[in-house]
Parts: sequence; structure tokens; C-alpha cells
Amino acid sequence: MAPTSIADLVAALPSEDSWGPSSSADNMLNGVPYAPFSKGDKLGRMADWTAESKDRDRQGRQQYNRNFRDQQVYGAGSSSLFTIQAAEDESSFSVVDNTRTSAKRTFGRGGGTVFRGRGQRGGMAGQRGGGRGGFQRAGGGRGQGDRYYDNRGGRGGRGGRRFGWRDYDKPQRTREASVNIRADWQMLEEVDFNRLSKLNLETPDGEELDSYGFLHYYDRSYDRPPVKNAERRVQALDRAAYNVTTSQDPVIHELAEKNEATVFATSDILSMLMCATRSVYSWDIVIVHQGNKIFFDKRPGASMDLVSVNENAQDAPLEVAEASGKLDQINTPSALAMEATFINHNFALQTVTESDEAKISFAKPNPFYNEAEETEPLASKGYKYRRFDISLERDEEPLQMVVRTEVDAVMKSPTGGADQQLVVKALNEFDSKAPGSGGALDWRSKLVSQRGAVIATEMKNNSCKLARWTTQAILAQADGMKLGFISRANPRSAAGHVVLGVVGYKPREFATQMNLNLGNGWGIVRTIVDRIRGLDADEPVDAVKKYVLIKDPNRSVLRLYSVPATTFEEDEELEAEEKNEDEEDEEKDE
Repeated sequence: MAPTSIADLVAALPSEDSWGPSSSADNMLNGVPYAPFSKGDKLGRMADWTAESKDRDRQGRQQYNRNFRDQQVYGAGSSSLFTIQAAEDESSFSVVDNTRTSAKRTFGRGGGTVFRGRGQRGGMAGQRGGGRGGFQRAGGGRGQGDRYYDNRGGRGGRGGRRFGWRDYDKPQRTREASVNIRADWQMLEEVDFNRLSKLNLETPDGEELDSYGFLHYYDRSYDRPPVKNAERRVQALDRAAYNVTTSQDPVIHELAEKNEATVFATSDILSMLMCATRSVYSWDIVIVHQGNKIFFDKRPGASMDLVSVNENAQDAPLEVAEASGKLDQINTPSALAMEATFINHNFALQTVTESDEAKISFAKPNPFYNEAEETEPLASKGYKYRRFDISLERDEEPLQMVVRTEVDAVMKSPTGGADQQLVVKALNEFDSKAPGSGGALDWRSKLVSQRGAVIATEMKNNSCKLARWTTQAILAQADGMKLGFISRANPRSAAGHVVLGVVGYKPREFATQMNLNLGNGWGIVRTIVDRIRGLDADEPVDAVKKYVLIKDPNRSVLRLYSVPATTFEEDEELEAEEKNEDEEDEEKDE
């Protein structure tokens, strides 16, 4: 038999047992071109229903898609060869996409538009993830991946902010601290407002230990709308009014010797601490720990004695260095604070009817008035020393706090009951068109017709000031608050002022409108007290320790410093000497 070739042998084998390349008739992929591939290719999405809508929005522009960045580049260009051509009748169909999209142009952190200025840091894609809480580094806001999607620009992330008109051109506000921090001071602790806002302590209303002074009756004619062309002017009245600090109050010294409480303060100092989370400007409180007693004090001429103006406004008044011109000089924070303090002092005196026959005298006379030395008559003022229980369940002994509170006037009850004690304060308007007005309405034209809008704007621009006044009224257990609206007679001059109206509130109801939580304030006070007691737990009983609590001028932070026991005493001696020299010079001139 003749030898057979290898080709003949292969052809004679059955097809089911054949090996090697198959014939073209048996090929399943007949007519399909070959596409290169890589063994390292990763399987992506089987189908992306959002790709069509995204490509349609891009109007055919080919852009890099971050969702497929994990695929291999090798062979990716041949995928179009397998694309099935859509029929003509399918052009009327569209993919349903329930993802919220915004056609508006977004700004701020995480937005697609990049600006020069303060908002640039989060505007560029891939820079620090847009916001601080981003899930992905690529994308703005809180991340634009599958886990969380927010296309509202920079408002998606924590700390996101929205640009206003010419916001990039606003000057940087660098404020100075209320007190110079010396080299021998030791910082013990720093706490931010976010931690303070989470504290809470429910405290009873308190009890009254003693009362001093007297009150005149409130003139109810101020509650009526003013008559046009007959506006009441704010008058400068010479009356003796006192705002003595805690450690110099003789009544508090007497209560401390009787061990009536452990912690002592005045309502203006305590309200500043309780409303610390609303404050913007810098302030400081001196804390003296002597024996087992703690006194909250203030320095002479402290910043908290002045009434701030538009402290919480988004566009607050400019500092002295940034002001230019005479008109701007009277609208600086310090000039406005002096003006507002003057207005509040005189408005409380002007709105009462002074009469020796018709007045309410408390149990004891004014503890700070000396008839032999004073030449001015006393102002209508009542001091109520009230005790509050700030104890916790874990305390072995109760922790009591005595607070000196103040009321300004008394008013007949409309229902015929007991007389109502009032706290009288004043809000002031300097110029609704000037920088720093905080978008306030014109009081002369809007106070009667849009009173709610005017008050709401004041709550926003002066949140800290109004919260302090409300806290002081609640601590004093006052029955009502009278808020006067005072405006300049001429917006270009801070010399003359007129009364545009007076609004009355109940302190508790006003606190609810302002979202003021006294439990949070008491929690802050108790936290500071516990910190001071813990620091001096190992000190001798007769030791005197002094601390200073300072609000940072440019950050929402409180800092506690340990200072020498003689701090600020030298300053007080120098001020006393200067005061004596000035009095001697006045006597020589006379």
C-alpha cells in the first residue's frame, strides 16, 4: 500500500474527533472582524443607563469619564466595532433618569466655576475633594460618586459657602483681642464653639436672697407710635448708675462670708459666658478662685460693658484701619459701640416717670450710692441677688451660684394684678445704606408697616446682644422687656437721636423666637466651674488662683489662661492715679 500523506490522514479523521483550526463553515463568529484584547482586562459595567443621557448633555463632546478610569486602555478603541446600529424608529425613545440635576450655574466650594479669591480652594476638581467631608477626591462638594451625589455646588460639603456680589473683593477682617496676652500667661485649654453648643444643664428658676434699690414707673406713652414731625429726642440725663464687678460688690462679699453659695457673678458677666457661642467680637472674663469660692470678674473698661452693633451681620462694620473719611469713622465698631452704650443708658432713664411719691422701693437702699460724695441723683435701678442650683446628680454636695441681676422699671399690670418689673433696652440704627448695616430696612418707613421684618433682621444682625439681654431678663425673673428703636436724626452725625417706637416682649417667649437655650448656657457655666475646681484640687485652702477666659478675636474658640495673682492690679492702680490727677487738675482749673 502506498504511503499516505499527513494531509490525507487528517482529512480521513471524523469531524467530531478533529483537532486544529476549524473550517470557515464551522466558525460561529463568521463575518465579525477580530478585535484585539488583553488578558488583564477588567470587566466593567454590563450596561450604563446614564451614559446616553450624559453624552447627550455634553452634545457629543468626548470627555474622560472617571467612572471607567479603572479599565485598560489596550483594545478600548475597538469597542465601537461591536456597536449595534439603532433603528430609525428608536429615535423617539429616551432613557428615563430620575437623578436630580440643576441647570443653574453653581458657585462656591465644589462648584464647576473657578474664581480668584477665597472660594478657589474647593472649586477645582480634584483639589482636596472640594469639601472637607468628601467621599472621593475627584469632584467637588461632598463627592460626586455613587455613594453620595450633590450637584448644588459648594453647599454639599461641610463649611461650604455661597459667594455674594463682589464677595471676593471684601477686605479681610483681622480683629484684635480684647486684652493683651502676656508672656507669663500659661494657656491651659482651648475649646471650640461646636463642643460648647452640645452642652446642656437644666437648672431651676432660682430663689431671691435679697433686693436693693428702687424703680420708677414706665411711661406707657412710648408704646404708642410716634407722631410725624413730632419725634421724641433722646435726652442726655445725669443720673448715678453703677455697674460694679463681682469682687467689688459689698453684698456679694457678705453672702460669700455666710457661705450662701460657691460661685458668684453678675448678670452681665454671666450672660456673656452663657451666650458665648453667639459672640463674634473678642471679650475676656477674669476668674478668681479663692479658697473654695469662685468669682467671675471683669476688668475696668472691659469690652463687654459696651453694647455692640451688628456684631453678627454677614457684612459687619469695618474696623478703624479699613475706614476712610469722616462718615466711615463714625460707623466703625468702636464708635458704634460707644454710641449704642450712650443710647441705652439714656433711653432707660428717659422712659420712666420720676416721682418720689410713685415709685417702688426694694427692701434695702442702693448698696453703691454714697450721698455724702455723690452729687447726681440716683437712676431707677433695682438689684436682685438670686441663687441658682447648678448641681448634678453625681455631686456629693450641692453647688450653688449667686448672681446679681438688674431691673430698670416697673409697670402697672393691664389685668390689675401685681406690678410688672421690666428690663429696658434700645436697638439703634445708624445708616441703612452704609456698609455694615447688614441689609437692615429703613426704620422710619418700615417699622410700622413691616415690624416683623425689622425685628427679624435685628435678631440676625445682633443675635449675641439680644441673647444677652434676654438672658439677663430671665435671670432677673423680669416680667417683660421693652426694646426701643432709636435712629440718628441725621445719618451723617452721631450727635442726635430720635425714638421711633418701642416694642414689648415676655422674656421666655422672646427666647423661644430667638432659639435661645438657657440649658446650653448653664452647661457652659458648669463646665468652666468644674475645670477651675479640678485645676486647684491639690492647692491649699487659702491659695488665690487667677485665670482669664478669652474669646479668640478671629476664631470661634475660647481659651483659658492661668495668670499670676497680681495680674491687672497694677493697671487698676495706674488708672486710680490718673483719675486722681485729673480731679486735681479740674480743681485747679476751677
